[in-house]
Amino acid sequence: MASAVLSQSGRLLSALFCASLLVPARPQPPPAQLTESGKIVFEGDSTPYLIRHLPVSSYPDLPAAIQDQLNRRGCLIPQTYQARRPENVVHASLERNGSSDWAVLCSVRGSVSLLVFFDGSSAPSVLATAPETERLQIHDTTGVLGFNWGIDPASPQQIHEAQSSMEHRPPRPDHDALADSVVDRRTVYHFYSKNAWNLVALED
Repeated sequence: MASAVLSQSGRLLSALFCASLLVPARPQPPPAQLTESGKIVFEGDSTPYLIRHLPVSSYPDLPAAIQDQLNRRGCLIPQTYQARRPENVVHASLERNGSSDWAVLCSVRGSVSLLVFFDGSSAPSVLATAPETERLQIHDTTGVLGFNWGIDPASPQQIHEAQSSMEHRPPRPDHDALADSVVDRRTVYHFYSKNAWNLVALED
């Protein structure tokens, strides 16, 4: 009798296991995307704006210590109006040749900061800070303002080419710079040298 009960129990467990294999896996939700909208006075008129953000979790390549620091600060990563994939997180050799450094635009309560984390450090340098609403521009026929601050890595060759029109052209640098752009308008380059951040000179 006991063996019959055990046999029935075994068949029941086997049936439950097989049934569980037939249940489709629950799809994972896409990364959260947060938006901020409102109106500001722009060129004398009340104008709507829209800013999209992504959470730190949308950037799985970020080292854990940097992710933790960003989350402690409450950072969201603002996206330019042109964004088609997660942006405004940069991995490059910013401190020196071969270093593994990160730059991030961090938005907290309406203020955006450009943070740079050098190789192995979880304490960032702050290169610039501005209210989000000061980094907006019209970009399409709707008239809605979009976020226009973008960062990208700039290789030594890119910097050298950007200086090609200079009369006294500096030597090619030996490590990356950080391109800091107003979308479709202008770009400046931050370069770290001799323990300080400097703007790259592009003309005499």
